[in-house]
Amino acid sequence: MAISRCIAVAVALCALTAVVQSAEPYPPLVQPLTIEQVPGEPIYYTVGSPGIPEQKNQGHTSNAGFVVTADGVVVFDALGTPSLGWNLLEVIKKITTAPVRYNVVSHYHADHIYGLQAFKDHSASLVVAQQRATEYREDEETAGERAEQRLDQRRSALAPWVDNNTRVVPPDITFDKKMTLYLGGKRFVLVYAGPAHSASDSMMMVEPDGVLFAGDVVQNGRIPFMNADDVDTANWLRSLAEVETLAPKFIIPGHGRPSANAKDAIAFTRDYISFVRAAMAKAAEDWVEFDAAYDRTDWSKYKNIPAFDANNRGNAYRIFLEMEKAQFKADRPAQ
Repeated sequence: MAISRCIAVAVALCALTAVVQSAEPYPPLVQPLTIEQVPGEPIYYTVGSPGIPEQKNQGHTSNAGFVVTADGVVVFDALGTPSLGWNLLEVIKKITTAPVRYNVVSHYHADHIYGLQAFKDHSASLVVAQQRATEYREDEETAGERAEQRLDQRRSALAPWVDNNTRVVPPDITFDKKMTLYLGGKRFVLVYAGPAHSASDSMMMVEPDGVLFAGDVVQNGRIPFMNADDVDTANWLRSLAEVETLAPKFIIPGHGRPSANAKDAIAFTRDYISFVRAAMAKAAEDWVEFDAAYDRTDWSKYKNIPAFDANNRGNAYRIFLEMEKAQFKADRPAQ
């Protein structure tokens, strides 16, 4: 009897050890990631919820993807929690035995980078970003979002997936205007498109496939966030024009649905920015106060678009200040 009891205890301990060893290193997701594939290409992506990061979407609001080659995998963005990043890494391992070589980051905002922690801790991947991404730290006053303040906010809003163990992973490699990676017979052309949505906006064109990972420069069917000091809507519009010249066959935006019709995806973001700029420029020209200007603007075209309630008023105010400043300079007599 004693021997049987010892055997039973030993089996139980082994089972418990197996469970501990197989447990995820981060709090598990309620719903696993859904992965889609670019038709006919070894390129995959996941589409985030169109809203803002919150409990019901597990903080999964941005898009991310990866390209499989015989010599390794290139990942673009890493999602908004370590748990999401871990799930993305696990999906990659199910599709290929090739190692993850690079994590290319579109820009350093929380919804795109907290998942880097999983790749840094569980792969040999190198993080690549535009050099202004290094500004994303607690003491940077002009950043689009303060790193430590945002992390504190997400620890509250996205617990348990963001917690005291969550950290910001800095880039290993940075570039200025352009950089090209070569891997497994493919070219990955990284292009600086900022400052636009952020200081470090970058895109990645995958050749010869003609697939563009556009980051938050393109947000298809979602009201973009523009209420930050380093947002430059004039340059954003110029960047969108550059995206059109690239003529991608398939575009994966930072938010919203990927599409084989890149022109329509680009047009949504361009038209929204142009609309807000025109409305607020008219208000500044007429010396109308912001509240009155906002109330008199017909927002019906956009009010039912995801993230309108969260982003639109702040966007309009940020652009109003920009246009008011420009109007003041135009009206000021020459010295």
